[in-house]
Amino acid sequence: MMGSARTAVVVEDDDDIRELITHSLTMQGFEVRTAASGQAGVELVMASDPDLVTLDLGLPDLDGIEVCRRVRDVSTAYVVMISARTDEIDRLMGLEIGADDYLTKPFSPRELQARVNAMFRRPRAARNGDATDAAPAPSAPGAGADNGQVAAAATAAVVAVDEGPALTRHGRLAVDPESRVVTVDEQEADLTRTEFDLLAILLSAPRRVWSRAVLLDSLWGPGWSEEHLVEVHVGNLRRKLSKLGPSGGRAPIRTVRGVGYRMEEPDAF
Repeated sequence: MMGSARTAVVVEDDDDIRELITHSLTMQGFEVRTAASGQAGVELVMASDPDLVTLDLGLPDLDGIEVCRRVRDVSTAYVVMISARTDEIDRLMGLEIGADDYLTKPFSPRELQARVNAMFRRPRAARNGDATDAAPAPSAPGAGADNGQVAAAATAAVVAVDEGPALTRHGRLAVDPESRVVTVDEQEADLTRTEFDLLAILLSAPRRVWSRAVLLDSLWGPGWSEEHLVEVHVGNLRRKLSKLGPSGGRAPIRTVRGVGYRMEEPDAF
């Protein structure tokens, strides 16, 4: 992907909003393709292998949640769900099935641009055996400076303990930052990009208590106040890790009441 234009697929049935998003992403340097229905959107993602997908939740044929599930099955693109629905359950479902962020209508083009920039500051998962592409997204006019270095540094800080230069272990947990693979008792965890980055940050200093504000800034960039996003992703990460661990066991992430999160001691998981 290095040296080539970033590509985006916009799945939106409202003509005006589709044009607004297309214009906003084009201004950021993306080559944009659009679809007005869920099925057409899935087919376009399969055909074009985009870097970014924006997905309306209220599509005329398929529910946006189902479209997101199908997109996630065939693509590692960043996914931003966009919806007029304000119910928390919609946000939680979108994040649970693999969306990277969630915007509520109405939204400003600058907000979309800022969130896209924050996502692209995080390393992308490698595809087809290629090296991870960590190049930043094209900056929008007036976009802030890159303060997402904590997440990248944290990922790089997951260093060897006993399995060679690219692997670290924490109890039953093994993390390979180069391939972005996490296993529990040799079973691979199906983590989203954000969940992997969150785990990498926690493991970079496992005895440190990471505040929700620091994790929010590290994962999404500065300026966001929605600490609930961190809680949702921590909950998803815990659920996926504990499912692979011993029956009845808990995930190795401890809540420090009133402060944030830290890793459990290795022998506790």
